[in-house]
Amino acid sequence: MALEFDPERDAPAGLAAAQGTQGAQAPTAMRTIGGLQVRAGVRAADRISFTERLALLLETGVPLHAALRSLQEQTEHPQLRAMIARMADDIVGGCRFSEALAPHPALFPPTFVNLVAASEAGGFLPEVLNQLVDMDEKQEKLRATLVSALSYPAFLIVFSLLVVVFILMFVFPKFAVMFTSIYDELPATTKVLIAVSAALTEHTALIGGALLALIAALTLALRRPAAQAWLDRLKLRLPLVRDIYIKIYLGRLMRVMGISLQRGVTIVATLQACREVVPNREFQHFIAELEVQVNEGRGIAAGFQGSALIPVSVRQMIATGEQSGALGHVMGRIADFYDRELSKQLNTLSKLAEPVMLMVMGVLVGTIVSSLILPIFKLSRAAH
Repeated sequence: MALEFDPERDAPAGLAAAQGTQGAQAPTAMRTIGGLQVRAGVRAADRISFTERLALLLETGVPLHAALRSLQEQTEHPQLRAMIARMADDIVGGCRFSEALAPHPALFPPTFVNLVAASEAGGFLPEVLNQLVDMDEKQEKLRATLVSALSYPAFLIVFSLLVVVFILMFVFPKFAVMFTSIYDELPATTKVLIAVSAALTEHTALIGGALLALIAALTLALRRPAAQAWLDRLKLRLPLVRDIYIKIYLGRLMRVMGISLQRGVTIVATLQACREVVPNREFQHFIAELEVQVNEGRGIAAGFQGSALIPVSVRQMIATGEQSGALGHVMGRIADFYDRELSKQLNTLSKLAEPVMLMVMGVLVGTIVSSLILPIFKLSRAAH
């Protein structure tokens, strides 16, 4: 499909008026959507919807600039509508679509832009857009699986803590007055809970302020590069956590590289675009080393062979794919495999976490109840 635009031939009726309107709005819109506001306002779901609808319009033969104008009119999200208007203006001004996407990295990362650039050179833009939609949908499905697996255990933890705090602050103080006469005979757990209850009730503001200060200090500390680097290393060293994160990072990396290589993007350009695909400094360092080795002519399989982060099976498949010339296809299959394995593992862990958390809640509630009932029995015997 030819993507070149001739303003006199292809411009629809009313385009000049639309350009005039958008020309007045574009600077303000671009200031609004620059920086952090874009990240907060325009989500991956918006990119998926935009990409899918654009691919459909291009497949039906609509010129690129006209498709963008149509999507601009259909889009309700103000920031995304301003982005599309700016891209349409850039296309009219003679830019390629990849060049129009590049000024919006918050929504269209380098991988997206590079694939679009390769598709423009090869003339298969709609096919690549459909592949990008498929990749984004798989990543969103994986994110939803992660949230689903962690949400219920997290709810149980928070609920248990709230129940324990409520009992200690509002129930235990009433019984503590009753137990003063037999304090020396109380079980050790009852004495500990009485002390904790007294501290919570008498120093509520102090303890609350200390917790808020601790949370703020931890938040600020974790924003420092050294702390983030330490956390990235920790993710890849803890036994169970390491396995999960390796699957997440490898699945994402293999997915992006596989699509890029299958669509004609060079290995060097693919690795450059993948620098920020994985949000982990250890993996980013691994990708940088891969790029160095490829530039030195040693091949990508050698870089995978020398990394302790990569499982043996993946190293072997990468080497086989490079030798057979089907590296992109092999990487796509590896990504599919890791997505399936990760979903299974997360579902299993979620099912195991539920009974474990219920057991923890049972132990907490049992300890509190026994700490109340045993002293009451002692008081009852003393009364008789």
